[in-house]
Amino acid sequence: MTALIFIARYGKLALICGLLAGLLLPDLAQVLRWWIPELVALLLFLTAFRIGPIDALANLAELGRTALVVLVLQLALPVGFLLMLSLLGLPVTPLALALALVMAAPSVTGSANFAILLNGDPAPALRLLILGTALLPLTCIPVFALLPGFGDIGDVLAAALRLLAVILGAAALGFALRHWRAPDLPERGRKATDGLTMIVLAVVVIGLMSAIRPALETDPLNLLFWVGVAFALNFGLQGLAYVTLRRRGYPAAVPTSIVAGNRNFALFFVALSPEATEPLLIFLGCYQFPMYLTPTLLRRFYDPR
Repeated sequence: MTALIFIARYGKLALICGLLAGLLLPDLAQVLRWWIPELVALLLFLTAFRIGPIDALANLAELGRTALVVLVLQLALPVGFLLMLSLLGLPVTPLALALALVMAAPSVTGSANFAILLNGDPAPALRLLILGTALLPLTCIPVFALLPGFGDIGDVLAAALRLLAVILGAAALGFALRHWRAPDLPERGRKATDGLTMIVLAVVVIGLMSAIRPALETDPLNLLFWVGVAFALNFGLQGLAYVTLRRRGYPAAVPTSIVAGNRNFALFFVALSPEATEPLLIFLGCYQFPMYLTPTLLRRFYDPR
């Protein structure tokens, strides 16, 4: 317990250690990439246990507002972007495809944990994760219609449904364990759970960065380009969302803004051709940098005190 609480206290450093391990230990990254689904399920279980069913589901009146946020983030943004490209007569380049897929994707599974590290409420982020994944089979259809030769939409729908089943199953188990074994989880227990979650997050990022080390050795300039794109897109979406929501007095501005920039666009890879996925695999690894550095680099942005 004491060790886990210590790790929770320095959770931002744990995430940075995971990024460094992904760069410095390529063999370990190749091994862990095959365990990412199981690690993600464990992460969701721990997050649901930490939040608990009461905090996660207490404010059902927020369901409509959460659905509206999902439609803006996963439908309005990518459709507006692709329509703009069409009106300007611009092609869907790998860069444009990467931007569109990020904006069309639901939240990453670690968004609630990033909210905790930034002293925000993790429950809205968890609701956005669940509802965003549940609505993905509907919100992605207009996006795919605007992407020429994208692939089989059925593959993406099947992948989204599998992810939703994992999310719901892991969350249900976490809620059940919290309800039956620790309904009144003390602060020490919350911190210990946060520490264990930081360890899982650090291990997950090692596997997600399996394509980074080979790219660094073969084409560092191309890697640098995609790192710049990842930071600009991730932090840009977070900043735009936070400024807009704060002006409107939205109470869940921090977790919603975190979700706006941190998306699980790897879901769409099942419908892409090998030619399209090659640069996007590098982008997927590069996207882990702004994602896992969000609690460190944006701490003063979200809480300037």
